[in-house]
Amino acid sequence: MKPGMKPILQQSLPHDPWGDPALARLPGVKPVAPGEWLWVDEAYGAQMAEKARLLAARRGDVLALDPGAAPAARELLALVVEELSQKSGFRREGAEMHCPDGRRVALDESSPLETLGRLVQEDFCILEKRGGEEHLLTGALLCFPASWTLGEKIMRPLGAIHGPVQSYDAGIARRVQRMFDMIRPEAPLWRANALFYRDPALFQPRSEADPRPEEKEEAAWIRSERQTLLRLPGSGAIVFSIHTWIIARESLSRAQRASLARAVGRQE
Repeated sequence: MKPGMKPILQQSLPHDPWGDPALARLPGVKPVAPGEWLWVDEAYGAQMAEKARLLAARRGDVLALDPGAAPAARELLALVVEELSQKSGFRREGAEMHCPDGRRVALDESSPLETLGRLVQEDFCILEKRGGEEHLLTGALLCFPASWTLGEKIMRPLGAIHGPVQSYDAGIARRVQRMFDMIRPEAPLWRANALFYRDPALFQPRSEADPRPEEKEEAAWIRSERQTLLRLPGSGAIVFSIHTWIIARESLSRAQRASLARAVGRQE
């Protein structure tokens, strides 16, 4: 994090990535409860301000869209707007959305991913099958990367995207691709991870050639992503959304600290 910048933090973590058996192993997915695809938490205003800053200063690093994925991106925007219209704090008025932090966001269908970046905390990746066996990353809004770089991943298949992940072996790759193929629009899925970081910055791109060193129990910050998988009913594209929490280690609940200690013990 740059000197003088204040970290954007949440005060608690609403899931237990170490203690929940459904989340503790890859791919570790659970069904999304109705109305819980998109989350709004206490960091909404600060995270949205950071997204606006990144879209202005680093647009080419945080946004990419293949022209063929534009229909899926517009469909995604429409689905997000529909869900937000039912959420407390949001109110649609014509071609604008009133947001919980007082902003009014123009619902610009000509720039759907940027519009999404001004509406919700989630980042979004669009994945499509285009004749091959694997889904390709054809578009993304990625303001809060956890040590990966959008420019290296765009238009690459799932296996290549996860190439640097040691635990993502051939067996996991087959299971993930099979899961992508079987997702139904009415049955989205979610999973969560937990990563140890010494730097609480949200924007942390990193090249595959410069992998992040492993940071475990000595790290002061927990970075957790709630990742959802949803099939768009019209285009059939898969949407991978990411809601990011950054919390101080001491902000974990007693139960989370206990399950973390057990998980670290199993790894040693």
